[in-house]
Amino acid sequence: MPTAYQPTSPLRQRFRPLWWLAISYALIGALTRIVLLFMAGGGVPHNPLYWAYAFGVGLSYDLIAFVYLAWPLMLYLWLAPQRIYTSRLGQWLLYVGGAVLLFGLLFVAASELVFWGEFGTRFNFIAVDYLVYTTEVIGNIRESYPLGTWISLLALATLVVVWLSRRGLQAVDGGSTFLQRSKVVLVWLLITVVTAVGIKGTFKDRTDNAYVNELSGNGVYEFFAAFRSSHLDYSRFYRTLPEDEAFKRVRELVKTPEATYVSDDPHDLTREIRHAGPEKHLNVVLISVESLSADFLSEFADKQRGNITPNLDALSDKSMFFENLYANGTRTVRGLEALSLSVPPTPGDSIVKAHNNENLFSAANIFNDRGYQSDFVYGGYGYFDNMNYFFSHNGYRAVDRNDIAKGETIHHENVWGVADEDLYTLALKQMDEAHAQGKPFFLHIMTTSNHRPFTVPANRVPQKNGTREAAVAYTDWSIADFLKRAQDKPYFDDTIFVITADHCASSAGRTSVPINRYHIPLWIYSPKHIPPQRVTRQMAQVDIIPTVMGLLNFSYRSRFFGADIFQLEPGRERAFPATYEKLGYLHGDVLTVLEPQRKLEQIKPNFSNGDAVPNTPVDQTQVDDATAYYQVAAYLFKHGQMVKRADDSKPVN
Repeated sequence: MPTAYQPTSPLRQRFRPLWWLAISYALIGALTRIVLLFMAGGGVPHNPLYWAYAFGVGLSYDLIAFVYLAWPLMLYLWLAPQRIYTSRLGQWLLYVGGAVLLFGLLFVAASELVFWGEFGTRFNFIAVDYLVYTTEVIGNIRESYPLGTWISLLALATLVVVWLSRRGLQAVDGGSTFLQRSKVVLVWLLITVVTAVGIKGTFKDRTDNAYVNELSGNGVYEFFAAFRSSHLDYSRFYRTLPEDEAFKRVRELVKTPEATYVSDDPHDLTREIRHAGPEKHLNVVLISVESLSADFLSEFADKQRGNITPNLDALSDKSMFFENLYANGTRTVRGLEALSLSVPPTPGDSIVKAHNNENLFSAANIFNDRGYQSDFVYGGYGYFDNMNYFFSHNGYRAVDRNDIAKGETIHHENVWGVADEDLYTLALKQMDEAHAQGKPFFLHIMTTSNHRPFTVPANRVPQKNGTREAAVAYTDWSIADFLKRAQDKPYFDDTIFVITADHCASSAGRTSVPINRYHIPLWIYSPKHIPPQRVTRQMAQVDIIPTVMGLLNFSYRSRFFGADIFQLEPGRERAFPATYEKLGYLHGDVLTVLEPQRKLEQIKPNFSNGDAVPNTPVDQTQVDDATAYYQVAAYLFKHGQMVKRADDSKPVN
């Protein structure tokens, strides 16, 4: 074993492995940032100032993260008695411990590259969220990537690095005392506390390019920052208005011509929606398609991709097709929340996953009051993201993979669930049963096939299996197949098919809320009842259910934040594109974004590429409207005022 240079100070000798780990981690951080910079492509302009910022600020965050990550090594260097530490066993413990730490850091770095490829960001709340569902997430990784090969290569790289840099892991101590080492640990603890309290992940967000801001962060630090912000209390972290003013403003914003308030209580949003004439108790099948971005369709797509949605493109001319619809968020639960509750997204956790989310005023309640059978049908296991619990406690019957009997044909399945065609078979079974019982039905179907690993049944589409193109093409094929099978059913003529997306396929962009990554399609298809037309007005995901109920001529009590787009006066359109912490309010060509620490950004977005320029001067009315919407929604849920009331079922004449 080579003789290492021995510093004169025993304390420096003892803690020298910390330098080895710090240098290793700094190099891993820099290399990760270089790869991510290339992965960002044109998202980061060729500007040396951007690069200097990303790598300079990024190194600072790497060092802060290192303070936390070094604690296992620090504890060993502190507590190991000198006799054991300098022994042969102590040396091997240091080598093995260093190798384990290094492998972990390399594994995290590789995971970040995968995460960036999927979401265009460093680790964030999505990574925290997924950590709960290890079966699905690990299964997804195993089905999507050669995990065994990657782990073997990382292990080999770890051994090579440890061998080449073993001088930095020399177990040398010329006589440090426990008290001396304790002083070092005390200083380290003080640094840990100061950085944990005084440094925020948002401090890096100082450029006008979201990719640069992301590159300036550290994945491990961002992960734990997101973990701490998973339960953001709106009133504590965001801009607010006086409570009475916020409610007064929202009452004005959600009021539509066909609605009247049931009381003068300034905090009560309950309206009676009235339509002349009889209601149409038609069946409704709502399909929320996994990650169906509008730009997958030919009319919105990059022409180089080719036509991968011929059936949906053709359906646009046979349906009421909405061209200008924007999703609530970037996660499935946000889409489910918008489609079932018609509310703006709350910061942190979705209501679907929050505590005390039972017996809320939902779309199913309104259908159930009219004798409908309301089902949520999912091709995977509905414990994921708390879906089964949420829907089964809010007026729906939860139907999932467990309801497919043994022996029934499954054409394909992966970790997320059965293939969409098998999901639609399950849905048709629920529709048949409801019809046989003489009940109209409301089905909310959530698909999974358009999700990584993008594996689909053989011989369905010409695209290469395991690619996004194949998954989108299969999504298109399976919807057409479902409608074709439904046409043979006796209830087809009296069924409205509502097809939309839960969110887009990507959330990455050069701005914090790139508006093009929220653009989703909507078809309302019912040949006997809905004449084809194009609707170009701006529309929010929360408006879908109120619009469908308007088409059904329903008169009902509502506390929805969404509106029937055909009742909403032109010029009042708005949408709520948001992340888990950045809350967007789109009105016309202005996007207002509310952020923690009561920060505010107002921009004019480019609807084609997601870029934006500042909106100057700031439109204060839109700032107050955005604040009121989000503040009131968060207040109502927090204080248990989104629940269904007994008089919500009262007929409206």
